[in-house]
Amino acid sequence: MFGFDKYRIRNFNLPLILVMTALSILGFTVLQSAVAHDADGPSTTREQLIGFLLSFVLMLALTLIDYHLWLKLHGVIWLGMVGILGLVFTGLGENWNGATRWLRIPGLGSFQPSEFAKVCLILFFAWFFGYFKEKINKPSTVLMALGLFGIPAVLIFMEPDLSTTATFALIFLVLIFVAGISWKWIGGMALSLVPIAGFLVWDSLQEKPRILKQYMLNRILSFLNPDNVEYSNLNNQQAKAAMAIASGKLHGKGLFNADFNSVKNGNFLSEENCDFIFAVVGEELGFIGTCAVLLLFALLVFICFRTASRARDLQGRIICAGVGTLLGLQVFINVGVCSGLLPNTGVVLPFFSAGLSSLVCSFTALGLVMNVSLQRLDKSEQR
Repeated sequence: MFGFDKYRIRNFNLPLILVMTALSILGFTVLQSAVAHDADGPSTTREQLIGFLLSFVLMLALTLIDYHLWLKLHGVIWLGMVGILGLVFTGLGENWNGATRWLRIPGLGSFQPSEFAKVCLILFFAWFFGYFKEKINKPSTVLMALGLFGIPAVLIFMEPDLSTTATFALIFLVLIFVAGISWKWIGGMALSLVPIAGFLVWDSLQEKPRILKQYMLNRILSFLNPDNVEYSNLNNQQAKAAMAIASGKLHGKGLFNADFNSVKNGNFLSEENCDFIFAVVGEELGFIGTCAVLLLFALLVFICFRTASRARDLQGRIICAGVGTLLGLQVFINVGVCSGLLPNTGVVLPFFSAGLSSLVCSFTALGLVMNVSLQRLDKSEQR
């Protein structure tokens, strides 16, 4: 069951553990500082600390369980993914700011199914492309893959959650690339985006758009027209986040500071413990601190892709590449939003943002990478 006979202790991915631990400690400390003056600050940090500890134990458990065992459960994984995404449209779904993206389980609180769906997507298509690797370029295989991807993607879009849908799609594109699909298919998919984009633009210009929600369009328009007073409210948080990052200068104002001029301490930021926590990193740790955090994230993603290059089989390569893409995209989007380089959208910063769903999924994904690493090819086997 556990596949211990395939494991080599010398392949234990210590660099991954060290980088992940450093990010976890930094993330928890920054979160503590971000909520230090909030009424619910103690409960937030307590829940996050418990989440870190439980997630770390879960990651160690997944490190010891052969990832091929999870691939055998591919049917359960896909049905479970679609099932929990569908449940948000039932009475268990929890609405917040016009979006129904959370499930409330009595006695256990709420969680975000789309976070778990990202890991399920990687696992399921690791099996799918491994199973159909000899038929990867057949039209029937490609259409089947698009259909199996499209169902959960549409459910996420209907929540509505455009940013997670985009992340979902980009992860899928990386998975099919790693699987070795022909460049003809990739080119065809790229060309197919042209009429789709044209239709979305046309639909957006209608009085009542049918595809993109009005709030999605407003965020895109506010990004394209930052000086337009009509969208000033939508740009307000991004402007303050960028101001906070810039005010940190080289060394920052320090964690837990009581600086009266602090953007965070002045309560000018909303969701500084979640979507805009990178603004706290910039203000309190400065340019040096933000570079260190981004370097650690870059190193984490690099280790995932390096592990993919040394994986024993295609399934292992897809898992590691998918996890590296997932983490890298989340960091890129969160930092891009906080610095004003991307339209305002709600994507968390792994290990830093408050929220157990993201935390558990990040550790779960890295536990799978750790298991692939334990079974990776040695240099002598790669020759």
